[in-house]
Amino acid sequence: MSILRYSYHDLDSIAEKIYRDMDRCKVFTFSGPLGAGKTTLIKQVLARCGVKEVVTSPTFTYVAVYLNESGQTFYHFDLYRMSSLSSFIDAGFDEYLYAPHSWAFIEWPEICDSLLTTQVCHLSLDYYSEDERTLTYTML
Repeated sequence: MSILRYSYHDLDSIAEKIYRDMDRCKVFTFSGPLGAGKTTLIKQVLARCGVKEVVTSPTFTYVAVYLNESGQTFYHFDLYRMSSLSSFIDAGFDEYLYAPHSWAFIEWPEICDSLLTTQVCHLSLDYYSEDERTLTYTML
């Protein structure tokens, strides 16, 4: 586990750290209060992965799918409004978690935590000050 303090200007280096861990982790979870920067950090990581599309939080659709030019797939989940694990499984989202040549980035992952048993990086963001955040980074 590591704890980092960062500002908006440090996002490139934080995204680079996450990118380097993508060979060991297939799923990245992002927890923290509203507005802490979960979507902003995911946007930065996906840009580093070569995603050219505009990345927005899939709050009402639960998941957005992005591809890069190398044929890699990135699933961006926002489970804030998801009611239960059975809803997650009924939607077929569990099949996305460890699909070949893909990675999952999950905001508000508490609903599906029991499915995340291997190759997972947990990131917890929080406010440190108005301009800075803390990031607790745990790899399983």
